[in-house]
Amino acid sequence: MRETTLSNAIVFEQLPAIRKSLRIAVVTETYPPEVNGVAMTVAHFIEGLRKRNHEVQLVRPRQDSSDCAGNHERFHEVLMRGLPIPRYPSLKMGLPAKKSLVQLWTMHRPDLVHIVTEGPLGWSALQAALKLKLPMTSDFRTNFHAYSRHYGIGWLKKPIAAYLRKFHNRCLLTMVPTEAMRSDLAAIGFRNLRVVARGVDTRMFNPARRSEALRASWSVAPGDPVVIHVGRMAPEKNLDVLLMAFDAMRLRQPRARLVFVGDGPGVSILRSRCPDAVFAGTRTGEDLATHYASGDVFLFPSLTETFGNVTIEAMASGLAIVAYGYAAASAHITHGRNGLLAQYDKADEFVRLAEGLIGDPGRIGHLGAAARLAAEALDWDRVVGQLESLFLMAASGGMNLLHSESVQATAPGGHVMRL
Repeated sequence: MRETTLSNAIVFEQLPAIRKSLRIAVVTETYPPEVNGVAMTVAHFIEGLRKRNHEVQLVRPRQDSSDCAGNHERFHEVLMRGLPIPRYPSLKMGLPAKKSLVQLWTMHRPDLVHIVTEGPLGWSALQAALKLKLPMTSDFRTNFHAYSRHYGIGWLKKPIAAYLRKFHNRCLLTMVPTEAMRSDLAAIGFRNLRVVARGVDTRMFNPARRSEALRASWSVAPGDPVVIHVGRMAPEKNLDVLLMAFDAMRLRQPRARLVFVGDGPGVSILRSRCPDAVFAGTRTGEDLATHYASGDVFLFPSLTETFGNVTIEAMASGLAIVAYGYAAASAHITHGRNGLLAQYDKADEFVRLAEGLIGDPGRIGHLGAAARLAAEALDWDRVVGQLESLFLMAASGGMNLLHSESVQATAPGGHVMRL
C-alpha cells in the first residue's frame, strides 16, 4: 500500500471498495482514546459499518506526537494537524484543511462524506465536499450554543446557533439523537433532520460487573448506598444541583457515599467542596463498567446534553437514575417505572426526588432492574442498521425519500422509529 504525503496529512491509499458497499469518509475532531460520548459513539458506528462491509476513511486530528494512523481491513485513518482545546488539553481541535481534503478526495473519491463535529476541520470537510459535489451528511452531537452561557459568553449564543444552522443545512441530512432535539432544532430553522438513536454495549455495561472489593475500597459497608456520577466535571454539567441533591440524601441516609468518575476543569472546586467524596478519575472499558455497576443511584443533573450517553450506560448497569426529563432520559426513562425524572431545570424537584429515593432501598433495586431491562433493547446493531440505511439513500441519490415528512423503520418488538 503506497503512502502519499500531503501538506497537512499522511494519506494511505485505499484498497478498492468491495462491490455493493460504500466508501464513507467520516470526519471528526474527537475519537478514542479521548474519553467522551461523541468519541465512543463514533467508534461504535464505525466498527458496525466495517462489519457490514463498508470501507471507512476516518479523518481526525493527530492526538499527540506518538499517534499513528490506523490502517487495517476496511478502515483507513488520515491524521490532520490539531491544537489542544482551551481548558481541555487532552482534547484536540482540528485546524483548517480544505486544500488537503480536496486533494485527498480528488485522488480517492468517497461515495459519501459524514461530518461528526462542526469545528475548523469539520467546516473544511464541508467546503471540500461542496467543491467536489460529494454527497454529505452530518451529526448534531454537542449543544455548543447552549454551553456558551456557562463560560461567560452568553452573548455568542445566537451567532453560534446561526453558524450551526448554516453548517448543517448545507448537508443532505443531519442526524439527531432524540425527537425532542429534532423538534427544538426545527423550530430555529434547521432542515432535513432525522432521528437516529444511540446504542449501548449491554455486554460491557452490565450489573454482573458489580464489585464488592471496589465498594470496600470506597469505604462502603455492605448495604450502604453509593451515589455515583460519571461525566466531565465542568460548569455546563450543572453539578451544583448534584451537590444540593446529595446533601439532602445524606441527611436522610448518613452512610450514603458519593463517587465521581471523570475529570475536567471543575474537579479542584469539587474536591474542596466535597472532601468526603471519592474521585475515581477517568475510567475506560471494563474498568468504567465496573465503576458504574458498583454504584446504586446515578445522579445526572446536566441541562446541556444533546443526548447523554452516560444515561443509557447507567441504565444498562442496573442503576436507579435521577435526571431531568429531556435528552436520553426523556427518550428512554418512564418516570416511576425505570427511573425518576424532574421537570427541566426544576432543581428543587430534582433534589426532592433524589432525597426520597435514597430512603427506599427496595425502590432503588426495582428501578435499577427495570432500567437494565429497557437498556437491553438499545443494541448497537440496530442503530448501525439505521445509519446504514440513511447512508445508502444519501449516497445513491434517494433524497426525495429522505426529504419526505419522515422515514420510519420497525424495531425489534414492533416499535416504529422515526429515521
